[in-house]
Amino acid sequence: MKREELIKNISDTSKVWDMVVVGGGSTGLGVAVDAAARGFSVALFEWEDFAKATSSRSTKLVHGGVRYLAQGDVSLVLEALHERGLLKKNAPHLVKNQSFLIPNYSYWDNFLYTVGLTVYDILAGGLSLGRSKYVSRKKTEQYLPTVRVEGLKGSVVYHDGQFDDSRLAVNLAQTCAERGGCPLNYMKVEGVLHGENGMVAGVKVKDLISGREYEVRAKAVVNATGIFVDGIMEMDVPTHEHMVQPSQGVHVVLDKTFLQSDYAIMIPKTDDGRVLFAVPWHDKVVVGTTDTLREKPELEPQALDSEIEFILNTAGRYMSRKPQRSDVLSVFAGLRPLAAPKKEGKSTKEISRSHKIFVSKNKLVTITGGKWTTYRKMAEDTVDKVIGLGLLEKRECVTKNLQIHGYQTNPDLNDHLYIYGSDQQAIRNLMASDETMAEKLHPRYDYTVAEVVWAVREEMALTLEDILARRVRLLFLDARVAVEVAPKVAGIIADELGLGQDWVERQVEEFTELSKHYIL
Repeated sequence: MKREELIKNISDTSKVWDMVVVGGGSTGLGVAVDAAARGFSVALFEWEDFAKATSSRSTKLVHGGVRYLAQGDVSLVLEALHERGLLKKNAPHLVKNQSFLIPNYSYWDNFLYTVGLTVYDILAGGLSLGRSKYVSRKKTEQYLPTVRVEGLKGSVVYHDGQFDDSRLAVNLAQTCAERGGCPLNYMKVEGVLHGENGMVAGVKVKDLISGREYEVRAKAVVNATGIFVDGIMEMDVPTHEHMVQPSQGVHVVLDKTFLQSDYAIMIPKTDDGRVLFAVPWHDKVVVGTTDTLREKPELEPQALDSEIEFILNTAGRYMSRKPQRSDVLSVFAGLRPLAAPKKEGKSTKEISRSHKIFVSKNKLVTITGGKWTTYRKMAEDTVDKVIGLGLLEKRECVTKNLQIHGYQTNPDLNDHLYIYGSDQQAIRNLMASDETMAEKLHPRYDYTVAEVVWAVREEMALTLEDILARRVRLLFLDARVAVEVAPKVAGIIADELGLGQDWVERQVEEFTELSKHYIL
């Protein structure tokens, strides 16, 4: 996937694409993959890096949504459980079965959750990841050595999926390109083009790297910009009324000693009625999340002190060692795009979590809401909608059985390169080709120079942040270490892209400033 080659594709001013997708997060990438797999010509424009915003800041779960089951939203749970199974089947190198324990401090809760989660399993049908069951107090202590034992009455085990979100985004961009699509990062849509009949006919984009501007014509334009959809809708209809309410979710990352287990914890009852997860991820523990309504969309949202305290306090009630602020290796915040109802005063729990598709009078198609687990179904619905509007000819969706780039079964989860799937061997070849390629970026982490080079050559990484936040996940796993290795990594990128020392210094300065949001 080479950016220069893809840019040549959009330079042809006479070409009319079947579809332009705006937004390179889970939804936009899903739509582009779906359309390209049906044989349509597709260009996708992301104004930052793929999965820069919400899509790299999830709880790292592919799940049916136990909470939605408790709320009685069975159709949403059914859809998500089905999609969870398809995602595990189509990207087995990134999605794995994760066992969860719900520690219970009353016998009634043991009964309640055993029954509820048995229903969850039944709904999953043939795509179930394993059976839920009651576990005794003694067994619970064996499975989870760090659980608070005082008053413990046992637990319930259930199964969901766990994955690496921004790695999946990169693989979707690669899948799109392999199918003839043209996914481009650092391309800012600055206007929506309209034909003589007033209908949407393409977009004006600016390459933020070169400064060049392009007019890209298309039969259909899909707005999949998540929390930023209102801005694109305004380009189409300047009088558009804002409809997305951002809701902030915060996570903290702790050392694995806080779990000492391959099991995740699901805390079903918190002070504000939400669930909290503590999930093993890349040899660390991700704990979250919160749900705080925010005024406006932001690219780098900030965790509030109250959110951090809520997570640490709630987790501390279930762990024998209560995590402190000084234990936090990284903190990250993401904004969910909730399609807000017209009447005010609803809490985030009541604003719909399911996805919604809107069509403007000029036929701009906007998709918003949803979550990573259901990205494929959202994409299918969106492309079907475009076809239903008569903008493209009818072709059937093929993504239910479409293997995603990197597809590899039974990955060795003890090898940190497993997330590359079928690309692992190419990275090993790089490491074997030159001893400097096999050097670690930091003595405490397995990431190598070869992975940085690979990300620049094959995964369209252009900045220090692209590498340390989304190709290798150091900023999210240990923000202080990410800052330590920044000068070395910037030097490797500069060598690959033929950039000078002033670029390196600027990148390190910008990254160090950014990292302050991730360090407590």
